Amino acid sequence: MNLALFLQQVLNGLSIGSVYALFALGYTLIFSILGIINFAHGAIFTLGAYFTYALMGQAFGFNGLLANGALPLKLPFFPALILGSILAGAVGVGVERLAFRPLRQRGADPLLTVVSSLGVAVVIVNLIQYAVGAEIYTFPSDTYGNLPPAINFGTPEQPIPVRTVQLVIFGVSLVILMVLTYGINATKFGKAMRAVAEDGTTASLLGINTDRYIVLTFFASSFLAGLAGTLVGSSVSIAGPYFGIAFGLKGLAVIVLGGLGSIPGAVLGGLVLGVIEALVPGNFSAYKDAIAFAMLLVMLLVRPQGLLGRARIQKV
Repeated sequence: MNLALFLQQVLNGLSIGSVYALFALGYTLIFSILGIINFAHGAIFTLGAYFTYALMGQAFGFNGLLANGALPLKLPFFPALILGSILAGAVGVGVERLAFRPLRQRGADPLLTVVSSLGVAVVIVNLIQYAVGAEIYTFPSDTYGNLPPAINFGTPEQPIPVRTVQLVIFGVSLVILMVLTYGINATKFGKAMRAVAEDGTTASLLGINTDRYIVLTFFASSFLAGLAGTLVGSSVSIAGPYFGIAFGLKGLAVIVLGGLGSIPGAVLGGLVLGVIEALVPGNFSAYKDAIAFAMLLVMLLVRPQGLLGRARIQKV
């Protein structure tokens, strides 16, 4: 692999890795608060892409309840992206109310909550299929306006072309990650959320409404999932209702790689995984997922707490 191709692949890897980071942050936020994995996250990832697609005025296919249907409005991509992600966040709040809160209030075993989130994921995926069918939906070619299809980071003699959509994805992801990092570390909401994550009972005794912050955390987590789903869908396509399942599994690999409950770890894990996948030779591209989970296995054997995670001390 020559230097130009190597740099091109690294840039592509950072782009997809930033989306992995966004998606994994949604897992991490909920895990840090409740200590559980929300398996409905991948389904909400898919919903975010469909919401944005619909808000841009695009028509659906020939199958499903909404066959040949389209919304009367046609928003530009970025307003549709934000509004679609907000709708995904609202779905996440509904998931918390229906699948998480009743079990939490009854003191149910966390495993039951995981099973409940799996059930919600199946329901959401089937509702999507019932509504719009299982067709592949592609965003319009002018989604990002009149930007050139690729930008050359090299010279005319030794070009290093990178797809413009990849650069836009990286830029949007970077801005969202910076805003989220600031919000968690420097705002009242972030400090209260960290207090709930540290010890919900003590935070409640100090006057923090833990239920409110859990709901806000579910909204933020699902907002990030919807955002990531749209960014990926605009880059490749919305590959049907099960679009988010593979990314859900990849997100699990990212949070284990970076460290369970670690926000910087989720970002680092996503970028590392994205770059490693991008550097896989073309002849072995079909094995990218296998490489991701091989990394997961090695990390569990060598450093179970992840790259930036902390070893948990078991008190007896």
